[in-house]
Amino acid sequence: MKSVPASTSDLPRTSNPAQRALEAAGITRLAHLSRWTEADVAALHGVGPKAIRILKEAMKAAGQSFREETKKK
Repeated sequence: MKSVPASTSDLPRTSNPAQRALEAAGITRLAHLSRWTEADVAALHGVGPKAIRILKEAMKAAGQSFREETKKK
């Protein structure tokens, strides 16, 4: 699998498994995360609570957040 050059990614540094999981899902920028719910990102194999915390802090600093979960009727 080809790594995304650091110059094209604004994601914070997380564990290697989390980085690979995000990359495999097509998430290479913070803006991409705003299209995902926190639960969906947490469900990716390799993304744990610490990675979610790091991502949320970076998103908050950039004025972004995860997509809100839609309630099923």
